[in-house]
Amino acid sequence: MISLKNIQTEIDASFLYKVLGDHEEDPNVASVFHQMSDIEHGHALAFMKKNNLDPTKPFPPSSKAKILNLIGKVFGYDYILGVLLDTERSLSSSIISSRKTNNAGSSISDTAHVTILKNILNNQPNVSGSNLARFEKRHRSIGGNALRAAVLGGNDGLVSNFSLVMGIAGATSGKSVVLLTGLAGLLAGALSMALGEWISVHSSKELFENQMQLEMEELENNPEGEELELALIYQSKGIPEEEAKKMAKEIILDIDHAHEVLIKEELGINKEDLKGSAMEAAVTSFLLFSIGAIIPVIPFFFIGGMEAVVISTILSGFGLFLIGASITLFTGKSVWYSGFRQVIFGLAAAAVTFGIGKLIGVSVLG
Repeated sequence: MISLKNIQTEIDASFLYKVLGDHEEDPNVASVFHQMSDIEHGHALAFMKKNNLDPTKPFPPSSKAKILNLIGKVFGYDYILGVLLDTERSLSSSIISSRKTNNAGSSISDTAHVTILKNILNNQPNVSGSNLARFEKRHRSIGGNALRAAVLGGNDGLVSNFSLVMGIAGATSGKSVVLLTGLAGLLAGALSMALGEWISVHSSKELFENQMQLEMEELENNPEGEELELALIYQSKGIPEEEAKKMAKEIILDIDHAHEVLIKEELGINKEDLKGSAMEAAVTSFLLFSIGAIIPVIPFFFIGGMEAVVISTILSGFGLFLIGASITLFTGKSVWYSGFRQVIFGLAAAAVTFGIGKLIGVSVLG
């Protein structure tokens, strides 16, 4: 028996692939997404039959799928593709497990929906190599990772500053002291996150650029050796020796094209990946952390004492629940389970720091 959760996941995937197809400008790539939507829809109907459910009355898309559609409208539909690729991985594991339980044969669609997308593109005569490369770029795009980074960045800011504010509130009832500490914690944490992100992106970019320069020098000084390396790479992928040598010889004739191919094949570097701005990553990280970190500080702009502590806890609790619920976009867990788990962990951390603050405050005053 296939779980109702997996059936719902198939229905959601079908819905989201259709959304991608409906909003795709390139008709050939749109056709790929629509075909994937049909494949997922077929899976859902087949699973419903296995569960003795009426396939003429499929489930509607879940709230999660509808939220992702809304995110796509606001931030761009590549975000949906990023999350869908994560979903495919988790879904394939469940289907494989079910097949083993039922001693059923495996299917390529269970484990390689991205490969199916590539194959559909390759088998359509109207799809050019540039369109395939464009899809590959989108496959590697920041879609799912950007959403995940946004959720985790907000979570880091909220949990760390909530704990800090509660610790100071426990040690002193002074409104201005807590407010000043909360704002200092926000700025310190956000600046630290931003600097760390800037260093990470900038260092990676410098490393890649250095490797690319070395590859160009090797290509200029020893083109025969690079041609041989490229031929061997193609042979390792299963291409016959003569054909691999012919491909390498043709590529090496254009030094710029050969350089691009070599850094991709030898180093795994794609020039498109180097266009990301270190400053943009830093600013984004700063803002995401700040959004979470400002939540527990808000009441202390207006009031102090236990009243501010209570309101700060309530606001932070709502924020933690929303973050936990947002995480289910990637994990597929229950919204209530994930949301309340996040609330419990966040409140526990704040309670510990509040208690420590109380002990320190009593000790100092005593």
